[in-house]
Amino acid sequence: MARYFIYLSYDGAGYHGWQVQPNATTVQQQLEEALSTLTREPVQVVGAGRTDSGVNAALMVAHVDFTAEIDIPHMVYKLNRLLPPDIAVSTFKRVRDDAHARFDALSRKYQYRVVTAKSPFSRKYACRVQPDIDFEAMNEAAALLLHYTDFTSFSKLHTDVKTNNCKVTSAAWHRVSACEWVFEIEADRFLRNMVRAIVGTLLMVGRHKLSLEGFKTIIENKERSAAGDSAMGEALFLVDVKYPDEIFL
Repeated sequence: MARYFIYLSYDGAGYHGWQVQPNATTVQQQLEEALSTLTREPVQVVGAGRTDSGVNAALMVAHVDFTAEIDIPHMVYKLNRLLPPDIAVSTFKRVRDDAHARFDALSRKYQYRVVTAKSPFSRKYACRVQPDIDFEAMNEAAALLLHYTDFTSFSKLHTDVKTNNCKVTSAAWHRVSACEWVFEIEADRFLRNMVRAIVGTLLMVGRHKLSLEGFKTIIENKERSAAGDSAMGEALFLVDVKYPDEIFL
C-alpha cells in the first residue's frame, strides 16, 4: 500500500458539499469515481474537512491509498481529464502509511469575500454589502474570537461532533482593492457552518445592528438562534490546510 495526499481545488456551486451523500452530487463522490475508473478498483478518499453546499476550495487536501507507488504527473494528467471542469487536481504527495488528511491537519484557513460595489465579475464569488459598512468595527469583533474556544453559537445544530471547541489563531478583515474585502480566519478545526455564521454575525456589527458587547454575549450564551444568519456559501473559500513536516516522505 502507498498512501498519498491529493491537493485539489473546486468550484462548489454545482455540489452539495464535499462529503458523499445519498441522492446528491458531491466533490468526494466525483473524485472517488474518477480514481476508481483510473485504477479499475474501488477507491475511497478522506478529506481534510467537509465544506458545505456551494462552498469553494482553492486548496483541499484528501488522502488516498494505492496498491503501489504512482507516477504523479501521469496520474494528475489522467485524473484531470476524467474530472469535471469545476474540479482540478494540482498534485499528489507521498505520505506515511498512517498519515491522515483530517486528523493530522494542524490548521485550516478560510477566506470570505465581500464587495462594496456592484461588479459583474465578482457576483458569483463575493457577497455584496453596502458601501458604508464599518469594517473597523467588524475587525474589533473578529479579534474577540481569539479569546474563546466554545463556538456553539456559530455551529449548525444537531451535528455529530463530540465537542464544539476550536482554537482560532487569526481572524481579520483585509482590504484587497477599492471595493473588495476578504475575511480570513484560521483555526485548528471548524464546526459545520461556523465561518458563514461568524461572517453573518460580523456583518450585523458592521451595520451597527449589533454592538461589540452584544457580539461577546452571543458567543458566551452558546445559542445559535441568537447569532446572525449564515452568509452565502458561494463567497467562502477553503484556502489552506497545514500539516506537520514529518508525515511527508
